[in-house]
Amino acid sequence: MLRPRKKYTVHDLRQLKGKRCLTHVHVKSPEEAAAAEAAGIDLMSCSFDTPESQARLPHLVDAAPHSFLSAATPHGLASAEDAIRVAFRALEIGASSVYCSASPGIVEAMAREGIPVVGHLGLVPRHVTWTGYRAIGKTLGEARELYDRMKTLESAGAYAAELEVVPHNLASFLSSRTSMILMSLGSGSGCDTQFLFSDDILGDYPERLPRHAKAYRDFLGEARRLQEERITAFLEYRADVEAGRFPERCHLVEMDEALLREFTRSVEG
Repeated sequence: MLRPRKKYTVHDLRQLKGKRCLTHVHVKSPEEAAAAEAAGIDLMSCSFDTPESQARLPHLVDAAPHSFLSAATPHGLASAEDAIRVAFRALEIGASSVYCSASPGIVEAMAREGIPVVGHLGLVPRHVTWTGYRAIGKTLGEARELYDRMKTLESAGAYAAELEVVPHNLASFLSSRTSMILMSLGSGSGCDTQFLFSDDILGDYPERLPRHAKAYRDFLGEARRLQEERITAFLEYRADVEAGRFPERCHLVEMDEALLREFTRSVEG
């Protein structure tokens, strides 16, 4: 079966570099994917690192058939062979590219197989034991290290890199010095895409909103309100049953009385 033509390809993204900042959202459900496509969001990403998220990918692709969707491979891939296997599976399902936070060596092996790979620069949440939760690149040494890592990823063949929590002015400079698409997550507006998680945009989790994020709705509050409504509805139902108020006559179906009498006589002899 032929899939619908995607709005963007990697080639298209490269042609757009430096021309405008694309909108980019990480989605976690088909409903969010469909909403993002309907809203005209340029790029999407999703998880592909657990059995549940891997099973969800086909539904995301179906929900947003025209959208560019990048699938995030598991952290801690043991080998290049594992990474290549997972990546091809995601692409066969319908992902447009894959995200991989592994070493440049693994990224290079994937790129050699023709896999469009997004690498990672800046803060790595799974590696915060080395850095703590903070912006990366505020010192001369860190800025130089970021630049060198960016060039290493570029040489490895990554077509893009997520740039997480890097000073915005440094991020703008880095974006102007690489052929890769730099995806800003908390790194300002001078990169090629502006990236947020749907949970941040929708206000859909109980933790404090990160400094770099903005909540446009209060889905968590709405979920709590709906839960209270569920409890209240069940309490009212229980009270009606116990008091004999439910079911009422309008909820019932009746048999013709004459037929019922005839039936009961036949049963009782």
